[in-house]
Amino acid sequence: MAEIIPGVHWFKMPLPMEESTLGHVNTYLIRGDNGYLLVDSGWNTEESFRNLEKQLHEIGADIREISRILVTHIHPDHYGGAGRIKRFSGSEILLHEIEKGFIEPRYVTMDELLGQTDHWLGINGVPADTIAGLRDATIGLVQFIAPVFPDVTLHGGEIIATGTFTFKVIWTPGHSSGHICLYEPDKKILISGDHILPTITPNISRHPQSIGNPLGDYIDSLNDMKKLDVSLVLPGHEQPFSQFQSRVEEIIRHHEQRTGEIMKAVKGEPKTAYRIALEVIWGDGASWQDLPGFHQRMAIFETLAHLELMVANGQIEKLSDDGIISYRQN
Repeated sequence: MAEIIPGVHWFKMPLPMEESTLGHVNTYLIRGDNGYLLVDSGWNTEESFRNLEKQLHEIGADIREISRILVTHIHPDHYGGAGRIKRFSGSEILLHEIEKGFIEPRYVTMDELLGQTDHWLGINGVPADTIAGLRDATIGLVQFIAPVFPDVTLHGGEIIATGTFTFKVIWTPGHSSGHICLYEPDKKILISGDHILPTITPNISRHPQSIGNPLGDYIDSLNDMKKLDVSLVLPGHEQPFSQFQSRVEEIIRHHEQRTGEIMKAVKGEPKTAYRIALEVIWGDGASWQDLPGFHQRMAIFETLAHLELMVANGQIEKLSDDGIISYRQN
């Protein structure tokens, strides 16, 4: 727990995923005139909830003083505990309208989404004996989520005033279609969620719940955000940092390099997204086979996000043969 600047506390919330290298998710508690604004919630685990209570106690606050919870996106580590915190605090939940639409199919009635994921993996070349393991790789995470619907739906452009802070809501699709960031222009602070992280690149995937062209939308959003005057970034993972402009450029270059890898893979005969993902280097020099099941699925869906953008840009063409989709260079 640390007070980053007067009125903004940084809480590190533990993650229950043993295979995760992230260690924690960041939440931010912002002092206001009528209670606190909490940005993101951590997981719905006893450890996470007690951790939040402990850190609140250390600054002389109580969970009942949290009047609003803004969720940057509904991935479990950012959204999972919001329902439990709301029950104890009576706080309002704020969330983008697109993310609201994902809650029920992802966390309440999952069968249709699982069927769609099964189909997507199959038509993109995943072998039949591998599909079930990848499809079901995240089912166990549901136990760490207390589903709750927002009291206030956001669209981007709203102003959220609390204490001495006046944040503008920025819709930043990519990592999730309804992801949002908060920008404080006077203090030059950006609360970035998973949109911009200091050393790792957010996963940008095309999957059954994707809207539009996820990677294209993400790059467009990064280019728009380069215009912001930012001195301090408060990200969803790792550490707060100050090199905003250079980090945005690094992330864009990363995706350009990944596109180059995929372009090499699609030379010659047509290949499915699965076969292309096998040829890409992931993380710290890892091959697809080295990744845990959940990360293998993300790698295939991230490959699809790149392929979708490359098709839109006319760099490659998309083919279908007996229901199986493949790609080749034009």
